[in-house]
Amino acid sequence: MKTKVFIDGSEGTTGLRINERFQKRDDIELLHISPDLRKDPAERKRLIHESDITFLCLPDEAARESVALAEGENAVIIDTSTAHRTKEGWAYGFPELSEAHKTAIAQGKRIAVPGCYATGFISLVYPLIAEGILQRDYPVSSFAISGYSGAGKKAIAAYGDADRPRELSSGREYALTQQHKHLACAHALIFPDHRRLLQRHGSFRTVVCGYAGKEGDAGIAAAVLCGLL
Repeated sequence: MKTKVFIDGSEGTTGLRINERFQKRDDIELLHISPDLRKDPAERKRLIHESDITFLCLPDEAARESVALAEGENAVIIDTSTAHRTKEGWAYGFPELSEAHKTAIAQGKRIAVPGCYATGFISLVYPLIAEGILQRDYPVSSFAISGYSGAGKKAIAAYGDADRPRELSSGREYALTQQHKHLACAHALIFPDHRRLLQRHGSFRTVVCGYAGKEGDAGIAAAVLCGLL
């Protein structure tokens, strides 16, 4: 029997990529929503309840709405937004961190997909703290740089334009007020017992650049400044 998968938000960048990958699978049945009904709560609820796995590729508020529509259903919900990354009851979707994380994902019904900058930060800092090499109250600072493929349709169109503004050809630092949407995820509830990763934090600096790899490629480079025991 094929696994039934519904992608809520299949018209966005993330949804399109997931759909492309699953098109090649013969063990998955993709449930499609009519373009005219993609924002209709009743139709979305029907497809969520019919699915075995639903991917949420939506803005935060719409993702919360979809989770409410899924209430009482046994489908696995995999949310790619930031809405549930630090919410208790949700497995943090980074199985490489530990066996506990891997088990929580395998057994869980609610899984939050980590963000790009947070993944770069956590992959460096988590092992140091888990092994007692780095103190949790040290104000770790980080610097990360990425391409634009995860910035959404408008940014992708702007950066991909052959006549793009000159300033888009240079790296651009943003979220200078330290209100980056990945900051809470990077510093919050990722330990299996819901302890905070860090009790304090230094600066979290992010830069977007106008480079792109081959179709389907994406990447990020991250560095952290910290004091070791």
